[in-house]
Amino acid sequence: DAGCGTGALSIEAARRGADVVAIDLSPTLVAVARERLPPDIDPSKIDFTSGDMLDPKLGEFDFVVAMDSLIHYLPQDICRIMAGLASRTRRSLVVTFAPKTPALALMHFVGGFFPRGDRAPAIEPVGEQKLRRLLTSDPALQRWQVGRTHRVSSGFYTSQALEIIPR
Repeated sequence: DAGCGTGALSIEAARRGADVVAIDLSPTLVAVARERLPPDIDPSKIDFTSGDMLDPKLGEFDFVVAMDSLIHYLPQDICRIMAGLASRTRRSLVVTFAPKTPALALMHFVGGFFPRGDRAPAIEPVGEQKLRRLLTSDPALQRWQVGRTHRVSSGFYTSQALEIIPR
């Protein structure tokens, strides 16, 4: 669980039988995740760690999920990050990104007029087709192909989930 935040996905994956490495840059969020571990989950099923999700020392994985961990990156950086994670993934890599929609583009533009201290960290709207082109043309991802993709919308929240799988 790359960018695990407060651990909701990690906990659900462990509940379904997975052994999980849950990593986030924020030690505070990782501490909250540890505290929220329900009693029905064996603590040895989740390795909560604070650090860089791209660190190769974390090992290899069957599945990698990066939910909202890449929303602040430009498309070419998302591709580079996915290539790095894919090199250590056996079965499936799922990421979410902020989709480039007219509404989000307008909010992004208007947000630029606010003083920097009054703004949330910038998200980078990404066109799915552009990201697909980058992924399919990256030599480091030649053994991978785009799998499922799905728009996730709930109230104000919108993201695009995209999976890559081995060919």
